Amino acid sequence: MKLSYRKTELPFQYPFTISNGRTKTHQPALMVKLELGPLAGYGEAPSITYYHISVEDMIADIESKKNFIEKFALTDPTRYWHYLHHLFPNNPFLVCALDMAAWDLFGQMKGKLLHELWETTWTNLPPTDYTIGIDSIDVMVQKMKAMPWPVYKIKLGTPDDIGILRALRKHTDAKFRIDANAGWTTEEALEKIPQMKELGVEFIEQPLEKDNWEGMKILFANSSLPLFADESCVHESDVVKCHGHFHGINIKLTKCSGITPALRMIQEARHLGMQVMMGSMNESSIGSAAVAQFLPQLDHVDMDGPLLLSQDVATGLAFDKGAVTVQGRAGLGLMRCDF
Repeated sequence: MKLSYRKTELPFQYPFTISNGRTKTHQPALMVKLELGPLAGYGEAPSITYYHISVEDMIADIESKKNFIEKFALTDPTRYWHYLHHLFPNNPFLVCALDMAAWDLFGQMKGKLLHELWETTWTNLPPTDYTIGIDSIDVMVQKMKAMPWPVYKIKLGTPDDIGILRALRKHTDAKFRIDANAGWTTEEALEKIPQMKELGVEFIEQPLEKDNWEGMKILFANSSLPLFADESCVHESDVVKCHGHFHGINIKLTKCSGITPALRMIQEARHLGMQVMMGSMNESSIGSAAVAQFLPQLDHVDMDGPLLLSQDVATGLAFDKGAVTVQGRAGLGLMRCDF
């Protein structure tokens, strides 16, 4: 295989803010391409500041072991993931990008979309939500009106969370999902969640700090809404930890290190009787196309990255009021990639 890569800085349509005042206007990411003969597979790993892995870190790791990445005989993407996992034990983001590209390439070699390789039927697909980042109420309403959608993911974790929700509810009957990004205390969550249920909220994502297991146990026993783990569920080993503390998990491909471990995480969550969501880290259509291949296996999905960005690097996905269509015929289902 031949490996090439590049850094991108894709701009957001609006400044993107979550709890604790973290705001960004662009999403830095590493794009990778694995070529074998006339075929090319693509992968993506966004850089997320609070996970302390930069695009420059990923590039440095690539350059240190590029020959090893390229020399693997791609007969099974799962075996390749294990190889990469041992090659880069401290860089799951890079492993994700390469694993994604390998699966894309392998699907093209077989002439099938990944969900076909996994023998999942393209039915019962959950609609993707559209995320409204924290801002002034007027701007949050403006964002919502500019994108009429059946379900919104609302970023909260402010002193006026209930006031924000009440203001937004005046303008839509759509479902709301709340992502607090670990922004509440246990007491705040116990107070806010019943009010949020009355305002048409479907579930709550990561209400407490990622290591507040005692608080989550209390919340799990008393919450009137389902609770989904995000920051508390990063690696495969976290799935069982979340059992009895959350009703479901939100899998992020970049954090868990790719498609290969995500397949195992879904299997483990189902075994434990937990719901499964897959989320976005503001990926372009490359990373979002990988999420799309999991749709038949998911209860909920947040794959609105291409909708939040004002610039993209690939085509192959279509969005229609939450419904997602994959337009390509093999691998991730991409049609074109600017590389």
